[in-house]
Amino acid sequence: MSQTNSTALRPLRVAIIGAGPAGVYAADILTKAERGFDLSIDLFDRYPAPYGLIRYGVAPDHPRIKGIVKALHKVLDRGDIRFFGNVDYGTDLHLDDLRTHYDAVVFATGAIRDADLNIPGIELEGSYGAADFVSWYDGHPDVDRHWPLQAREVAVIGNGNVALDVARVLSKHADDLLSTEIPANVYEGLKASPVTDVHVFGRRGPAQIKFTPLELRELSHSRDVDIVLYPEDFEFDAASDEAIKTNNQVKTMVNTLTNWLVEEQDTGASRRLHLHFLHNPVEVLGEDGRVSGLRFERQELDGTGNVRGTGEIVDYPVQAVYRAIGYFGSAVDGVGYDGSTGTIPNAGGRVLDESGQPVPGLYATGWIKRGPVGLIGHTKGDALETITLLLEDAASLEPATAPEAEAITGLLGSRGVRYTTWEGWLALDAHERALGEAAGTLQTEAGPVTRERIKVVPREDMVDASTPAVRA
Repeated sequence: MSQTNSTALRPLRVAIIGAGPAGVYAADILTKAERGFDLSIDLFDRYPAPYGLIRYGVAPDHPRIKGIVKALHKVLDRGDIRFFGNVDYGTDLHLDDLRTHYDAVVFATGAIRDADLNIPGIELEGSYGAADFVSWYDGHPDVDRHWPLQAREVAVIGNGNVALDVARVLSKHADDLLSTEIPANVYEGLKASPVTDVHVFGRRGPAQIKFTPLELRELSHSRDVDIVLYPEDFEFDAASDEAIKTNNQVKTMVNTLTNWLVEEQDTGASRRLHLHFLHNPVEVLGEDGRVSGLRFERQELDGTGNVRGTGEIVDYPVQAVYRAIGYFGSAVDGVGYDGSTGTIPNAGGRVLDESGQPVPGLYATGWIKRGPVGLIGHTKGDALETITLLLEDAASLEPATAPEAEAITGLLGSRGVRYTTWEGWLALDAHERALGEAAGTLQTEAGPVTRERIKVVPREDMVDASTPAVRA
């Protein structure tokens, strides 16, 4: 990873905390940048496997997963970035450790918990955060293997892609997920689900949804699931009309929805996925401490694309509620935290102290920098901004006192950290694929299915499958 005549160049050691898309993109941009340093990059993640949100935050049947994974794999497989998995920043490593071993630290820790929805009854049994459910069906190593799926009627609050992912997984027949990497415990849980109706509720109108066309169209591909829409929810104001005329994505989605409405897709399927608009949740209803319904105030568009209440109250009988209103970042050990936005205070990626001044050598990128907005691809531009500032500062950064590449491995070893490596991930990846191959061809209601892989869930099992590889 060194440039020609690197012995004449000052070392620049960079630690990146978080091996999801934001962290990998930052590492990739840094390796390709024009620089006058002998660069080395170590990428740390709390999970034994890389890819972050791609592995643990996106539905297993998401159509874009494979393409993004291939791109991230290509970056990490070059060999100029070291990966350390199963290393928990704040427990196994602290900021003082990183200051000793690196000239600069980039935090790319993302946002992994649900944003709050402060309405009465949200704490009832049967009320869940979508992020927790996503972690379960994606085989997150730190989540309970069991998820309570007793509800016949389910509500999902939110009008973004995560809401669609959750609704699609809840309504889809488990056998139709066998072609994905779905873990065995998740398949068994979904197979036993008695669900018949999943309702997705958005606060604004059809022209203001935050889905993307591909994710919306995916809904119609679910076998034995009817999509149900309601004419009274299709309201458009001047701002809606302008958005439809000027934004091809909005136009495509509105056309898709209105076509479904006209077609009235009632095939008598055993499951139904309802899409509702102009519904503002005001209370989760309960009986005996459990969810029994969801109360909304109907909304109307105000001419600007925003909404106002009509005073009309409607109740829906449901036995489970999932809030998918956004992710929220958590505090990071050793640096400031803005609890109102769930981010590290920063200026363009330079981490700020309590007085608003940049902290030398500390940077942030991705959702922990700007909040959980935008698609995964947007993190590339975000990382470019941060890395540009890091390189502007590089010459003035205080050099690490223990910059040797083996020093950090020695520290982790002395603390008994069973860290994994890129070679370890390749071993785990091969192991998961072998599990899928061993399952053979399965006969399902949808026809024969061949499993590409079966995801390993327990952390220790992941580490055990990873550690036979020779450490870097």
